[in-house]
Amino acid sequence: MEIREATADDIDAIRSIAKRSLESTYTEFLDEETVADAIDQWYGDSFADDLEDDHSLVLVIERDGEIAGFSQNDLIGQRYDTGRILWLHIDPDHRGGGTGVRLLVRTRERLLDEGADHVQGLVLEDNAGGNEFYADNGFEQAGQREVEIGDETFTENVYAEDEIGEDGWGAVDELETDGETIYVSYGEAARGAKAPFYSAYKGEGREELYGWFCGNCDSLENTMDTMGRIECNNCGNRRKATRWDASYL
Repeated sequence: MEIREATADDIDAIRSIAKRSLESTYTEFLDEETVADAIDQWYGDSFADDLEDDHSLVLVIERDGEIAGFSQNDLIGQRYDTGRILWLHIDPDHRGGGTGVRLLVRTRERLLDEGADHVQGLVLEDNAGGNEFYADNGFEQAGQREVEIGDETFTENVYAEDEIGEDGWGAVDELETDGETIYVSYGEAARGAKAPFYSAYKGEGREELYGWFCGNCDSLENTMDTMGRIECNNCGNRRKATRWDASYL
């Protein structure tokens, strides 16, 4: 998977994914006309300006060279220190396999890198799957607000990150490798040159470290030396030494 900032060339794909996602998930409480209004409202002619806004962040996730989903975000507040995930859409054909979790994790990291002190996630109250997604990945409901879609008003739940404790941020993903289930803890990140490395454990309780998961290429094939340097054998992503390396004297 590759996660990057969206460009104007991605607008048609983003609009198509938003439409397919809304139609597949929201039809129980959004009719066709409301979905069409939502697409025009958020991804119409003004969307290109959103991509250029310094306080807006739109990320796309690619799988096998095809855009599989996107997150639409902004920074608000007097010091632009609140990062909001306004929408996170995954194309129905690409759901599963950790696509949504990976996009959530990278979106959170980018918002913090852009200056946010905390991150919120917004999801319509009637979207049971979306609410469960945030609750399962380190967020808890902190309030509600009203949002207008077309000519209608809907209630939107506001999620905030759970307090980060000793176990780190709560987003955990399960991977199958060599017939074994490995648990990747996205709350335990080590900065790499291309993307973070995440701790990977053998058990759900995260007692035994399996290795490191490369956030750049989704590989568990990497090596670590005695100085704590990690290098992905697949894409070359590197983490620097974690303590003073005497060879630099």
